[in-house]
Amino acid sequence: MKIGTMLSYASGFRQAADEIRELEKAGLDTVWVAEPYGFDAISQMGYLAAKTERVEIASGVLPIYTRTPSLLAMSAAGVDALSDGRAVLGLGTSGPQVIEGFHGVPFDAPVTRIREIIEICRKVWRRDVVTHEGPKYPLPLPAARGTGLGKPLKILTRPVRDDIPIVIAALAPKSVEQTAALADGWLPVFYHPRRARDCWGPALDAGRARRDPSRGPLDVYAGGLVGIGDGLEAHRDQARPAIALYVGGMGARGKNFYNDIFASYGYRDEAARIQDLYLSGDKQGAAAAVPQSFLEETTLVGPRSFVKERLAEYRESGVTALNVSFVGRTLADRVQTLEALRALL
Repeated sequence: MKIGTMLSYASGFRQAADEIRELEKAGLDTVWVAEPYGFDAISQMGYLAAKTERVEIASGVLPIYTRTPSLLAMSAAGVDALSDGRAVLGLGTSGPQVIEGFHGVPFDAPVTRIREIIEICRKVWRRDVVTHEGPKYPLPLPAARGTGLGKPLKILTRPVRDDIPIVIAALAPKSVEQTAALADGWLPVFYHPRRARDCWGPALDAGRARRDPSRGPLDVYAGGLVGIGDGLEAHRDQARPAIALYVGGMGARGKNFYNDIFASYGYRDEAARIQDLYLSGDKQGAAAAVPQSFLEETTLVGPRSFVKERLAEYRESGVTALNVSFVGRTLADRVQTLEALRALL
C-alpha cells in the first residue's frame, strides 16, 4: 500500500513544503494539495514539483466548476511536466455553498460534468484535436451559444504522459459508480473499513462491471490519523474538529453529503446532533459528539498490534493506498511515525 498525506500549511506553505521533502525521504508516496477557497492548488503543486524528487503530487481536490475541462487538462499536464511525470489530477464537486457563493456558478449536473471532463482531459493529453458533443461542454462551442468562430484545437505542447491518473472524490452512489467505471482512483471521505461495503458496495460493483480492463484496477485512497505506540489513544481526539466541521457545517440541513455518509454508517442520531450543535455555533460540542467508536474504528492510533489490525481491515475492504495524517508535535516525531507505518506495511 502506498502512503499519502494531505499538505497542511497552517504554519506556512514553505515550511509545509520542506516537511513534505523530509517525509518523502522517509518513504511518503503521495502528497495531496487541497483547494477549498484559499490559495489555488496548482501553483502550490508546481512549487512542490521543484522541491521534491519522487513523491506523487496530487490535487486533493480541484473543484470541477472552477475551470474548463481543457484548463484542468492543461494544468495537470503542466505539473506533470515540472515533476517529470508525478502529477495526479484529483477532482471533486465541492458544494453549493462554495461553488455558488464564492465562485458564482451554478452547482449542477455533477455526474455528467465529471464524465465529460474525464473524456476531454484524456483527449487533450493524447494531443488529439479536441472535439466533444456533451451537453455541458460542447467543443467547439456551437454558434448558437457563442460567436461561431470556435475551431477544433489540440494542445500546443507535448505532455510528458498521455494518460495522467484521474482520481475522483465521489460520495453519492451514481458518482461512485461512474468513478469505478471511468476513473483511475477513488478518494472517499470519512471512510469506515467495516461499513464501507454496506454504503458503497453496490455502486462500486456496478461501476467495476463496466470498467475498461485496460485501465487496470481502481485505486482506493483512504485512511485516517496515524500514531503507533502505547498510550497514544487520546490522540484520536485530534480527528474530532474536522469531522464536526464536515458532518456539521459543510452544507445546509438536508443538503450535506458528509452528514448523509456519516448517517449511513449507522450514526443517524449522532449525525443529526453534530449538525444541530455545529449550526447553532457550538463547535466544541459538535466535536465532542463525534462517537468514540467511530474514532477507534477509523483511525490508526494505538499500539503496534492495534494499528496492524486496522491496516488489515483497510486492505481487506479494498483500500489500495493510504491517505493519512501523522501524530507528532515536531517534524522529527511525524517522520518517525511515517517510518513506523512503513515498517508495518
